[in-house]
Amino acid sequence: MNKFFVKLHTIDDVKNFVSAANMQCAEIDVGSGRYIVDAKSVLGLFSLDLSKPLQVEVHGTENDAASFYEAVKSVVVE
Repeated sequence: MNKFFVKLHTIDDVKNFVSAANMQCAEIDVGSGRYIVDAKSVLGLFSLDLSKPLQVEVHGTENDAASFYEAVKSVVVE
């Protein structure tokens, strides 16, 4: 579960996602196509194509990944 997809529909979704990422100790990357940005960067996320699902990768333990997944599960795409 270190990788999953999210869909950020609104500015508040992005704000909440970045806030949740900043609460984590682990490094978290978000990718769209060939671009990868830091999940803790609002500007980085807005540089991606938010009309498509984004791949999230948590570089940490399974507990780190599970904790972050729970924090952002409202925007997770199955």
